[in-house]
Order: sequence, then C-alpha cells, then structure tokens
Amino acid sequence: MDLLLLGLRFLSAAILYAFLTVLLVILWRDLRGAADRREATYPSARLIVLETAERVLEAGTAFVLQRVTSVGRGPGNTISIPDSFVSGHHALLSWRGSQWWVEDQGSRNGTLLNGVPVGRPTVIAAGDIVGVGRTEFKLEMDDGSRASE
Repeated sequence: MDLLLLGLRFLSAAILYAFLTVLLVILWRDLRGAADRREATYPSARLIVLETAERVLEAGTAFVLQRVTSVGRGPGNTISIPDSFVSGHHALLSWRGSQWWVEDQGSRNGTLLNGVPVGRPTVIAAGDIVGVGRTEFKLEMDDGSRASE
C-alpha cells in the first residue's frame, strides 16, 4: 500500500512538472511571437543629406532608418559620417511607441533638431531637420508624410 501511494505521488509530481513545462513553452513562444510582430511593424523612413561641410557626404544621399539607427563617425554605426565634428557615437534614432525619437549620445558638439540642441530623447516627425556635426539631414517617411522642401 505504501509503495502504491509513493508511486502515485511520483506520478502526480511528474504530471504537474510536465504541465508546467508545456505551459512555460507556450508562454515563451507567445511572447517571442509578439516581440517579432512588434519588431516588424515600423514605417519605412530615411534621412536625406541636405548639406554638409567639406562634402563629406553628397547632398541628396539617403540613409534608410532601421528600428534603432546609430549615427556617428565610428565604423560600427548604422550611419557613419567621416567628419571631425561628429563623435564616434553621436546620436541615436529609434522607433518607440509609434514615433521616431532622436537622442544625443553625449557627443562633444551636440545634436540639433530643427536648430535646437537635443538634451533628452525627443520625438521627431517627417520634415524635421537633424543636425549632426556639420551635416544636416531631413527625415522623410514613406507613409505619405513627406514634408515639402
């Protein structure tokens, strides 16, 4: 009798652990799928070079924005600008909460948004001018919200 009760306890524990394992796997897949869907949904946007000193970049050059886009002089950035006035990791543009944001990364010469220094993460919209070093970019979006020049 004692052996039967011990066997039932082990069986109950095994069933409980199997149930919890299946539940965790289902939750993990659901969360991962939600994150993948969220990652995939951001509008296509780009930074267009308006002007730059010493022709370090050609005016009209377009850089497609990723969900998180780093801008700086260093080669590891998404957008690399060969300008001595640009810091190694100068600015960050990111898609958060259905808006594009720009933030300065502690650069020496600062990041400008429509001529105003960016002191904290700031929302940017189509047509805004982002200044990094001696280069100015204009934000354009493919959803029809391009600002006229």
